[in-house]
Amino acid sequence: MFFYFIPIFIIFFDQLTKWMILDDMPVPFEVTPFFNIVLAMNKGVSFSLFASDTAWMPWVLTGIGGLITTLIAYWFFKEKKEIIKLALALILGGAVGNIIDRVRFGAVVDFLDFHAFGYHWPAFNIADMMICLGVFIIVIEAIFSREKEE
Repeated sequence: MFFYFIPIFIIFFDQLTKWMILDDMPVPFEVTPFFNIVLAMNKGVSFSLFASDTAWMPWVLTGIGGLITTLIAYWFFKEKKEIIKLALALILGGAVGNIIDRVRFGAVVDFLDFHAFGYHWPAFNIADMMICLGVFIIVIEAIFSREKEE
């Protein structure tokens, strides 16, 4: 039952942080010498791939994201392994958080900007972090569970 609250918490925290950025927070501002808070509206997917100013592209990306999220939700409800259920809960929360942005703004609100030696990692958000963490857990679980089987 605990796993069902994880996506809800992630969606709430993700949307709260985005609201704070959008609600008159003075951006950009430097937090540390290697980390800034910025405002970036990502019209594409990861690393702004497929970004387009066409009116229909946000709806295409929203539809694809919704389909993938539905498949992950199905997997989540069928999954028995707790570690995989946790990973899927993280992915679901992040995916829904980004879908909400696409529906509201036609783009995803990104604001975390890490940089070093003149190089910037593309800005991202809490939802993106949860999706990456969930995928990482699934990959690590797949690697180590395969080693146990051999």
